[in-house]
Amino acid sequence: MEAHRELIRIEGVTKRFGHLVAVDTVSTTIRENEFFALLGPSGCGKTTLLRLLAGFEAPDAGRLLLDGRDLVGMRPYRRPLNMMFQSYALFPHMTVFDNIAYGLRQERTGRDEIERRVNEVLALVQLGGFGRRRPHQLSGGERQRVALARALVKRPQVLLLDEPLAALDRKLRVEMQLELKRLQHTVGITFLIVTHDQEEALVMADRVAVMDRGRILQVASPDELYEAPGSRFVASFIGESNIFAGRLRIAGDAVTLVGERGTWHVAPAAPGHAGLADGAAAAIVVRPERLRLAPAGARASLEDPGAGGGLVNRVDGVLSDVAYLGSTRKYVVELRDGTRALARVQVGQRGDDLAPGTPVGATWAVEHGVLIADETASPASPGA
Repeated sequence: MEAHRELIRIEGVTKRFGHLVAVDTVSTTIRENEFFALLGPSGCGKTTLLRLLAGFEAPDAGRLLLDGRDLVGMRPYRRPLNMMFQSYALFPHMTVFDNIAYGLRQERTGRDEIERRVNEVLALVQLGGFGRRRPHQLSGGERQRVALARALVKRPQVLLLDEPLAALDRKLRVEMQLELKRLQHTVGITFLIVTHDQEEALVMADRVAVMDRGRILQVASPDELYEAPGSRFVASFIGESNIFAGRLRIAGDAVTLVGERGTWHVAPAAPGHAGLADGAAAAIVVRPERLRLAPAGARASLEDPGAGGGLVNRVDGVLSDVAYLGSTRKYVVELRDGTRALARVQVGQRGDDLAPGTPVGATWAVEHGVLIADETASPASPGA
């Protein structure tokens, strides 16, 4: 379902716990009917931000707006949103029906209306006929669906999900990722999920906010996060990356990155896009599937019609390890400076038959390298 108007606005929100700044001046927007993910490592502030929206914590600064209304100071039960917890928090002594109906009964909803809405949401989560069962009679995936049904039955404007799939095994987790996405499209409300699992976020979300140390580093679609990460942290956290660091050199139309491992060409549009000037500390990010391998001394083929015969970058090393991954193989190349490069090659593609110990050249088309500022680099020395 296409996302429409802005529904949630987070403006300069900060939350401290003693000397710890859990959420640090965060601002972003979330759209109506959008599946939005907060993604980051443990302790990055994503769950705290979710709890601030739910009303379980109060911000020290900033505003939380839902449909233009400021939520700060509004009690949790008065907010038109609902939260699904990682533990599911089902009442073990109640039936599935009674667990789902609990919130409606607290609001003194009529009996016929409760019956209709609970049966409707049981059908939605594909648990029709499960109403008389108790939580201990359900599988992990079924308990997860009951918790989801209980959150949806009150028809919130926003559903908040705190690591909802963390307790499931991998096979069931993959199935439920697609199920949650289907449900979000079906019910047509905004889903806001917190997760540390990058695959989970990329599969389900329309947009993802990557967080670290209480700040949002980048908000983008899954495709953009993977293909055009905006920082070294995002490039490293989202999938696997090769990162070649150095100093930017701009001489007319010629743009290069000069590093300890070598000198590499940069796509002409990259410096303006990244806002980097001559001499800036920068890095080129290359995804493993963009690298092409060939034995040292051979002319490596890019085998990519999109390369268009343009500039090609290269690093040299020795193939140290090979991992078979079904349709692809992952190659680890030990470079001359002792660092590693990763290449992912389709089975049957050129370079698929290389053995460990083979000296190789790894190449990539210039346009497949993403230029980013290198926030980890030390300041340049005078005259550098």
